[in-house]
Amino acid sequence: MFTGIIEAMGHVHSVVAKEGDVRLRIESKTLNMQDVQLGDSIATNGICLTVIDFGAYWYAADVSTETLKRTTLGTWTVGTPVNLEKALLPTTRLGGHLVSGHVDGVGHVILMRQEARSMYIEVRAPEHLAKYLAEKGSVTVDGISLTINQVNGAVLSLNLVPHTAVMTNIQHWTVGSVVNLEVDVLARYLERLLLGDKAAQSQQSGGINADFLKQHGFM
Repeated sequence: MFTGIIEAMGHVHSVVAKEGDVRLRIESKTLNMQDVQLGDSIATNGICLTVIDFGAYWYAADVSTETLKRTTLGTWTVGTPVNLEKALLPTTRLGGHLVSGHVDGVGHVILMRQEARSMYIEVRAPEHLAKYLAEKGSVTVDGISLTINQVNGAVLSLNLVPHTAVMTNIQHWTVGSVVNLEVDVLARYLERLLLGDKAAQSQQSGGINADFLKQHGFM
């Protein structure tokens, strides 16, 4: 688990295709690697990656085809800037929110503008994630824990203070940038819980919808 509070920035050193998936090497001069061990998890632009090799200023991870399909990682090239966070400890301050590092989908930055000293950003999420997004709720964008200002359909608006912009890869975003999105884990579990006994059945019809909520007295 992670908090969504970025510890350091790094960049992609190499991306090597290996028998259908990828081996990735990330370099960072600012991430403290002294307590890292083989098998540890490091969130890399919000993607939980397992360390398979490391040095003083780098680590390597294998990336499955599932991760390549679900995230922006398939677009990364040498030099791509990435946000980094090591897995939280029991003593870690939970300054953001609980983040699993399991990306739900890819969003697109559709608007960026300066508002006083902060940056106003709008991100279009995949439509199937819209039901998990709530005004003043939490969302993880490229590994960054952010508060949603407003939701309009599948478009969420965010305001980022100068510190966040400087300490993360947001400084490299432009209109059209693709970003990894992870919804609040509580929303995912709540949806599943509301299914009750029907959770054991195939949900090809789309799971919880308006008809389901009316049938069970929620509307």
